[in-house]
Amino acid sequence: MNPHSSFLKPSQNTDKVMFNVTKKNQNELPNDDKYYYPLLALRDVVIFPNVVVPLFVGRDKSIRALEYAMSHQKEIFLSAQKDAKTDDPSPEDIYLFGTLGTVLQLLKLPDGTVKALIEGKERGMIENFLHKKDFFMVEVTKVPAGQEINLETRALVRTINSNFEEYAKLNNKIGPEIASTVTSIEDAARLADTIAGHLPLSVRDKQALLEIQDLNVRLEKLFESLSSEIDVLRLENRLRTRVKKQMEKTQKDYYLNEQMRAIQKEMGTKDDFKAELDELGKKIKRKRLSKEANARIKQEFKKLKMMSPMSAEAAVVRNYIDWILALPWYNKTKDKPDIEEAEIILDEDHYGLEKPKERILEYLAVQRLTKKIRGPILCLVGPPGVGKTSIAKSVARATGRNFVRLSLGGVRDEAEIRGHRRTYIGALPGKIIQFLKKAKANNPVFCLDEVDKMSTDFRGDPSAALLEVLDPEQNWAFNDHYLDLDYDLSDIFFITTANNLPNIPPPLQDRMEIIRLPGYTELEKLNIAKQFLVKKQVRENGLKEENISFTDKAILTIIRNYTREAGVRNLEREISSICRKVAREVVKLGKDSRISVKAQSIHKYLGVHKFHYGRTEEKDAVGVTTGLAWTNVGGELLQTEATIMPGKGTLALTGKLGDVMQESAQAALSYVRSRAKQLRLPDNFYEKIDIHIHVPEGAIPKDGPSAGITLATSIVSTLTRRPVNRDIAMTGEITLRGRVLPIGGLKEKILAAHRGDVTKVLIPFENKKDIEEIPKKVLKKVELVLVKHMDDVLKEALVLKEGEALFAPDEECEPFCLADVTQKDDKTESTLTAH
Repeated sequence: MNPHSSFLKPSQNTDKVMFNVTKKNQNELPNDDKYYYPLLALRDVVIFPNVVVPLFVGRDKSIRALEYAMSHQKEIFLSAQKDAKTDDPSPEDIYLFGTLGTVLQLLKLPDGTVKALIEGKERGMIENFLHKKDFFMVEVTKVPAGQEINLETRALVRTINSNFEEYAKLNNKIGPEIASTVTSIEDAARLADTIAGHLPLSVRDKQALLEIQDLNVRLEKLFESLSSEIDVLRLENRLRTRVKKQMEKTQKDYYLNEQMRAIQKEMGTKDDFKAELDELGKKIKRKRLSKEANARIKQEFKKLKMMSPMSAEAAVVRNYIDWILALPWYNKTKDKPDIEEAEIILDEDHYGLEKPKERILEYLAVQRLTKKIRGPILCLVGPPGVGKTSIAKSVARATGRNFVRLSLGGVRDEAEIRGHRRTYIGALPGKIIQFLKKAKANNPVFCLDEVDKMSTDFRGDPSAALLEVLDPEQNWAFNDHYLDLDYDLSDIFFITTANNLPNIPPPLQDRMEIIRLPGYTELEKLNIAKQFLVKKQVRENGLKEENISFTDKAILTIIRNYTREAGVRNLEREISSICRKVAREVVKLGKDSRISVKAQSIHKYLGVHKFHYGRTEEKDAVGVTTGLAWTNVGGELLQTEATIMPGKGTLALTGKLGDVMQESAQAALSYVRSRAKQLRLPDNFYEKIDIHIHVPEGAIPKDGPSAGITLATSIVSTLTRRPVNRDIAMTGEITLRGRVLPIGGLKEKILAAHRGDVTKVLIPFENKKDIEEIPKKVLKKVELVLVKHMDDVLKEALVLKEGEALFAPDEECEPFCLADVTQKDDKTESTLTAH
């Protein structure tokens, strides 16, 4: 490459030089007439020739390069990185144009870094990167310093000197001495490099200046950058002057206002501050406070009367007194004693949710029998959209209390709960105290929403601050940092909501009564839609009940094919969408028109199906078993497929299975191997075949142990070539000995089986206690079979020929053997046949 080539922008032509990394002994360099120097890669800085720059170096490679330079002629090549964030740059990450410099001084600092004083000497371009163990050595071609000085060069130098003097006047960081020294430089190339080092340009722009070899072109580019910086400085000065004038006007207004206040005082005008103090004193006498709060507020009021009304401390004290007076210390609403009326209100607002309703009615009953009862602290845990927050509002309505809601999602500062101390500017009480002021009563229903969404950082842990708030043994003396007074929270009815219980710290869980709200069943969603959602959306969309009607099948179609959720939020959105389209039709046809929404017409209003729900197979198949899975939006049918092929005993698992599910598959295979003789399989059957297990819908992550018996059934079906009954679904964890262990989410799984037309479900015997939670209508159509061992599962699930036994008698156990692998039509088949 010609070193005298014209101006090149960084990262363009210079980057096209081939990187020839020569690997040699780390203590040897090529013995020729080339120039070789250690390389120091620079971050966010470009060093020009004739400029002395201090550098702080911390990277090991850079420190070794400096140490090598100090021991060898003190010369080093300086080149900027293209990306300053790269900690270990490769040759591709470094600009090829740089500056050859001399290390004037090297000082090691206590923290392990090095301070180096380096002077740039001349331009250079990297030809080759030479491999060295601890740093880069580079082969450098020196670039000539400049060219002949002509008339254009002199004109450019004179213009640049003039501009730099103006720039120095506008920039306070450059003193007149520096400006005088720079403009006295006679060498044009040195002048250009010196001024470029003083300009606050980006690394890319400075690199571009460094790479320009034609002196006149370099001076023109420098003049352009210098003019641009002068324009920016002029604009900054104009803005600074404007702001200063505005501040002077504000100070002037304040001075005049104080003069007017003094004149009014001399003329006998009523003192506003004294009037305010008198009014404040009357409020303090009327307000009923605790003994501690009463003593504190009198002390602060006495301090306030001695202060100047315009002092900053007076504003802080006044704000503190206002907060104490604004709180409802002994103000309480009267609870409704009628339990029957409360039950009617709860049923009007929500369908289902029996457990929280029962607990609330119990509280009202106990309160009716006793004069003093601490407010309960409930935690409603369930998926989104099941009515956790809305039932808290219904509790307030049923009990006759005020309602406040505090969302804790994203809260990460402990001061949000306990407040800031008054020593901080702008300090305020925590959210608990603030919302009590908003409630205007000391016994509201207080909903702490999304208590599982709090996080922790350097400002503290808000969940730890909640420990005192939600502890019945401590919250009668809750101490807010701002008030610094004990405040009684024991009469508050706290209701917290969460989606995931594991995200709540165990100490906080221990202080609350956990009530789990499972997802709604299809039947419950249908009733909710008919009793609440349809009526609400008809009213909100300007329709009358005579204008529109939904059939049960239409609502079920929306639930199954257009929503997939545990709650009813999306169901309400889809119903709202239909109501809007019907409203448009009513406007066209007339207000007296009536439209019936049926299952067949749902496609017309909502378009193609968004989801499909699990269905059983059309016929019995070998290796295909129907399992049951639990999700946050309800139960699902989970088809499990297994197949075998010639191989070396590999077990392949696909379908985005989690670690626990993969371990369940290993346990299932181990069980099958342990029962090989009883299943008439050869002892070494697994050595000549590969088993592939796949769970469809591979983009969806799947995990958990409850698919154990499903995986084992698919493996046995594939090895014995016996089909699995398509009308049977199953769920249960398997052990190595074949025991079937209990699982969770049984209700949701049985409902999914019912929805998919499954007639029989195999469940662990230990889940017998959970059957009572399943609706009786579902149990009439789905037969539940309790199983204790995997042998029981296989007897129920596999389809056997008449008179055929699945397990061989103990005295027999004659094994099957693997048939030879046959090739048919370029397809490999493997079969298991009897001896």
